Amino acid sequence: MEVLYAALVLGGMGALFGILLTVASKVFAVPSNPRRDAVREALPGANCGGCGYPGCDGCADAIVAGKAPLNACPVGGSEVAKKIAAALGQEAQEEGVKMVAQVLCQGDLEHCKVKFNYSGIQDCVAASLVNDGSKSCKYACLGLGTCVRVCPFDAIRIDPAKGIAEVDREKCQSCGKCVDVCPKHVIQLQPMNQPVRLLCRAADKGILVSDNCRVGCIGCERCFNACKFGAIEMKDHLPIIDMQKCRGCMMCAEACPTNAIWADWDHRKIAEINKNECIGCGLCKRQCQFESIVGEVKKPHEVLDACTGCGKCAEKCPKKCITMKVREHTRDAFSKIGTTPEAVSVDKPVVQEEKPKPKYSPEVQAKIDAALKAKKAKEEAAKASETK
Repeated sequence: MEVLYAALVLGGMGALFGILLTVASKVFAVPSNPRRDAVREALPGANCGGCGYPGCDGCADAIVAGKAPLNACPVGGSEVAKKIAAALGQEAQEEGVKMVAQVLCQGDLEHCKVKFNYSGIQDCVAASLVNDGSKSCKYACLGLGTCVRVCPFDAIRIDPAKGIAEVDREKCQSCGKCVDVCPKHVIQLQPMNQPVRLLCRAADKGILVSDNCRVGCIGCERCFNACKFGAIEMKDHLPIIDMQKCRGCMMCAEACPTNAIWADWDHRKIAEINKNECIGCGLCKRQCQFESIVGEVKKPHEVLDACTGCGKCAEKCPKKCITMKVREHTRDAFSKIGTTPEAVSVDKPVVQEEKPKPKYSPEVQAKIDAALKAKKAKEEAAKASETK
């Protein structure tokens, strides 16, 4: 009987608490927001936090409240943004530039020296606590896969032969988890269509960088001097590229002696002039800072293969007869002719005559001239004395 009583008491208590919870859920229920529910249903449900809010629920609340844009979800992209716009009865926003994770390091096992063989926990955070990691460059990617394990989209892998992280740009959804977890801070979110990238963070003097890594930035400032548009400034021995000023000429990457600056060579552009519409005003020629446009006044001009694809000529052309197209061949820096005071004909370009190389150096030539002058003066003095 005691067991029966205990069962009845527990059963009664359970039923009572169940009734109380049901009543409380009805009394204190939060009214459902159909707009918020529709937005939440449109979101992918990755709960990655790439939008800057605590999961998809927080993102949906922010969008409905007007605190976040319709395209706040980086994972869903334009398709999810269109669904959200339709659910809220708004116009879809223009699709922005896709951001992707970029590893700012090329210091793999082939190019970067190794200080010691690390055999501890296979985690970048743990390895970085041991003398700044096993690689000689303290800024280098350790390649132990901490970023791989946190990526919910399988967009990062570690090449076992190179020992460095690699990002699959198509799979990356720009959630930013790899950026947050990297102890070396060598991963950044960057626009997918960026024409040039600095793939190094070694803020040391050039001699130290070159001792540790063969593909690191040595702070030589060649990129700074090569940029004609003031898009590069040097800070802590590293070039800082202002993408608002960058025109994608890629001259910084051409000038870099260590290939620390990557360029999208496959999409480098070249100007093309429509000769049927060109009036020969010469504005394009005067704008070109790479001496790659030639032509006579009032006659169609021509673009040489030295063109870098900066596009300034196309912007200034009053007839809009210059278009920018993707190059089919590598730029030839030696094909430029240069601006001359006289008009340059497209059919018969001016070829500057090469001055013959002097036989002697200026110092030796000056001594020879002085000796000849002294000899001539001596001979004239001798002739004068004979006539007397």
